[in-house]
Amino acid sequence: VGILERLSAGEVVIGDGGFVFALEKRGYVKAGPWTPEATVTHPESVRQLHREFLRAGANVMQTFTFYASDDKLENRGQTLKFTGAQINEAACDLAREVASEGDALVAGGICQTPSYLSCKSEKEVKAIFKKQVDVFLKKNVDFLIAEYFEHVEEAEWAVQVLKATGKPVAASMCIGPQGDMHGVSPQECAVRLVKAGAQIVGVNCHFDPLTCVEAVKLMKEGVEKAGLKAHYMVQPLAFHTPDCNCQGFIDLPEFPFALEPRILTRWDMHKYAREAYKVGIRFIGGCCGFEPYHIRAVAEELAAERGFLPPGSDKHGSWGAGLEMHTKPWVRARSHRDYWENIKPASGRPLCPSMSTPEGWGVTRGHADLLQHKEATTAQEMKHVLEMQKKAKST
Repeated sequence: VGILERLSAGEVVIGDGGFVFALEKRGYVKAGPWTPEATVTHPESVRQLHREFLRAGANVMQTFTFYASDDKLENRGQTLKFTGAQINEAACDLAREVASEGDALVAGGICQTPSYLSCKSEKEVKAIFKKQVDVFLKKNVDFLIAEYFEHVEEAEWAVQVLKATGKPVAASMCIGPQGDMHGVSPQECAVRLVKAGAQIVGVNCHFDPLTCVEAVKLMKEGVEKAGLKAHYMVQPLAFHTPDCNCQGFIDLPEFPFALEPRILTRWDMHKYAREAYKVGIRFIGGCCGFEPYHIRAVAEELAAERGFLPPGSDKHGSWGAGLEMHTKPWVRARSHRDYWENIKPASGRPLCPSMSTPEGWGVTRGHADLLQHKEATTAQEMKHVLEMQKKAKST
């Protein structure tokens, strides 16, 4: 049964989590480029993460093809031995292998490009997307996702390329309630994506779960007001972001190597899953920071609606019930919902503030600082960005 049939029947479809962050922590992805050559260099690491998300309850295996466009693979001095086609083909094979081990669909994903930020033409950007989509068609993925777009214009271009394949198309932007980087509202973004051909719309990344749910709620309002129809998806961060501005967690000084104090607990994920379901979102997953136990929490919260628990719940127990077997009585006393639902976790960091000041510099597509190139970042460029950083901090 395909993605649209499942959503039309009212089923809850659970996505997987954030591969680039999870595999960076495991030592298989380089932070900075965030490219997925591990599908070729370390396929066992990608395969195992797919399996863990499947066991946790995910029934969409998204190909590990984030930032796998050729212009990104060769950006800023990165020299890889593999082409985008090789990386994407390997990603499709790994996702299909694991999906076949359960009741899961394979989704081929494309995302924003350095070429768009560098103001390349619509024709040039669409050609980049098409090279990736040709691989997805060759490997016969079940549906397509255009994800992680900061600008609705580029997202529209991506959807138009995906729509031409005839496969179901989902589109999710990395925006919050403030809209895209040019101030286009979530409502308008959603309407434009549906008109471009997306049957599923929503948001992913950049913001915490409840912020993303609020953004998708606005999208849903816009689509309904326009008299259009769509299904809705949400795949947020697993980090708390109450202090973020329009561009989300990228502007936080902790990004990307000191975000651990912001990680949501599994109990936070129960609340997220319930809120997403309540507003009418039925494709519910995760992005950066999401580990398999987060997805398991989503699956457990919505077990009644789905009619089953995931295999990973065999090693858990509802709301900490497994703690009834603990040797210490004060830990056994924590084996119930009321305890974990109301916990307020301490950070254990006496000198840390509860929130940060984002470092957004106010640059986006068209600004000289965002022009990308194949050559490695020069010392002069680094001097410039360090001066900009110092200026931003002083103001």
